[in-house]
Amino acid sequence: MLTIAEEILLLVLDDETGTFINEPDVHVGYAVAGAVLMDLALASRVDADNEKLFVADKTPTGDPVQDAVLERLEASGELHDAGYWVGEIGRDSRDLRERVLHRLVERGILKEVDKKILWVFETRRYPMVDGKEEREVKRRILDVLLSDSTPEPRDIVIICLADACNLFDQILSEREVEHVEPRIDEIVKMDVIGQAVANTIREIRASIAPMMMM
Repeated sequence: MLTIAEEILLLVLDDETGTFINEPDVHVGYAVAGAVLMDLALASRVDADNEKLFVADKTPTGDPVQDAVLERLEASGELHDAGYWVGEIGRDSRDLRERVLHRLVERGILKEVDKKILWVFETRRYPMVDGKEEREVKRRILDVLLSDSTPEPRDIVIICLADACNLFDQILSEREVEHVEPRIDEIVKMDVIGQAVANTIREIRASIAPMMMM
């Protein structure tokens, strides 16, 4: 099974170009940070209430990406809420993101393609191999949004992150978005960490939006 961080990156990557869809790197970084925190929560390594996120079990998960974040939380010796940690981890999450992308390449889900610009600058893209895993994530999320059943914890988190990053505008029509908005609002309130993560990403988006328009 893919991690939440892996599934989020599949959703924000354009299937053909292998570049991030209409999202500045900084937004993707915060989404990955939130996803890793939620992977740790589902692994019972961290827990949270409305005021703080804390390490509940410092035993390594065996996942290098998750364990790097777990070590950082444990080493801080301080208690902060989930929003604080999304901000802290998200600000320097490029390494985490690249490690998650590389693992998707190793699994044969993505391809790694380097392209030179003016024979000097290299850009790296990650196009899908066949898109099967991404279609599965989208199908699962749409099934949740179009039903009234209680979703699985990982699907709650992905919906929180997708909503915060405006991904539904990319994968659904305008009419479909309007139809599922009440359901999305209902789901994002179901998880403390997921809600805190989503709120933090929205605040960051709002704060940097004026700079992105300059």
